[in-house]
Amino acid sequence: MSTQSNENVVRQTISVEAPIERAFEVFTRDFGRFKPAEHNLLRVPIAETVFETRVGGYLFDRGVDGSECRWARVLAYDPPNRVVLTWNIGPDWQIEIDPRKVSEWEVRFTAEGPGRTRVELEHRFINRHGNDWEAVRGAVSSTRGWPLYLARYREIFQRAS
Repeated sequence: MSTQSNENVVRQTISVEAPIERAFEVFTRDFGRFKPAEHNLLRVPIAETVFETRVGGYLFDRGVDGSECRWARVLAYDPPNRVVLTWNIGPDWQIEIDPRKVSEWEVRFTAEGPGRTRVELEHRFINRHGNDWEAVRGAVSSTRGWPLYLARYREIFQRAS
């Protein structure tokens, strides 16, 4: 896994042993399989994580009591090549409702062969989060951020082989 970051962008790249269509499908339809359960803004445990696979849809957690936390909105959905979402979590780890104060993240899928796919995640416009935007950058680039998500995502394919 490679990591790059600058002031306003965090990039992560991995490869998985799967055809591009399968890599995309697992990332979108099975996001809850690799999202850490402790990454939870609800007041109750998460029953499921839902990725609505369409532009305008949401990525959200649903609690065991039916409550929902819509923490990302789908801006682009182009299977099996890419998906772009907002990041609606502010530096205070609360939901940000002002669209001018959210960052975005794009995931690109590139076939490296018939059974291998490169997955590139780019989290950008982080400075839109305001005064404490560096806290967001630090969190998503830390070992408990995108590197953890992508490592757990890759493990799904390693277990399958």
